[in-house]
Amino acid sequence: MSIGRAIKRKLRAVAMPAVFLAITGYFGWNATQGNRGLVAYAQREDLLQQVQADQAAALAEKNVWERRVSGLRTSRLDADTLDERSRAMLNLAEPTDVIVPYTQKDKLF
Repeated sequence: MSIGRAIKRKLRAVAMPAVFLAITGYFGWNATQGNRGLVAYAQREDLLQQVQADQAAALAEKNVWERRVSGLRTSRLDADTLDERSRAMLNLAEPTDVIVPYTQKDKLF
């Protein structure tokens, strides 16, 4: 019987620390790998940087379009800009026009 008691005593001595170690391991794993953990936080930070870059690109494109359209506003209608846009949209040119091709890298405005 003394061997049985010794085993029970050892199991009782090991049981509580093992339970607390398991709970600590569970919460530690969730703190790093869980839905709100450190890995998910890093992924959200990367996504935030990507979205901010997309927003900056969209704002730059918006500014380009606003600059191009500003000549067509009714408050200050520019005849040259109106003529240019109408010819571009209708794909027309006069026989006396000089056509200068440009590449995609060249900026018109």
